[in-house]
Amino acid sequence: MGRRKVELKRIEDKSSRQVTFSKRRSGLFKKAHQLAVLCDLELVLNVFSGNGRPYEFSSGNRLLHSHESR
Repeated sequence: MGRRKVELKRIEDKSSRQVTFSKRRSGLFKKAHQLAVLCDLELVLNVFSGNGRPYEFSSGNRLLHSHESR
């Protein structure tokens, strides 16, 4: 049994939207890490939540200021 296709439209329920954002952000960062390891590259990814809060991912040795720890 495969996964069902998700209709891409805005999630109206604020709580469900936040949970989905958090899960998909984690998945996106995981895939970015995998790509960086497999292809031996440095990768920087910036994502902003619906209310403008920034989240950053960096695969290299360069330091980024993390807004997530605030």
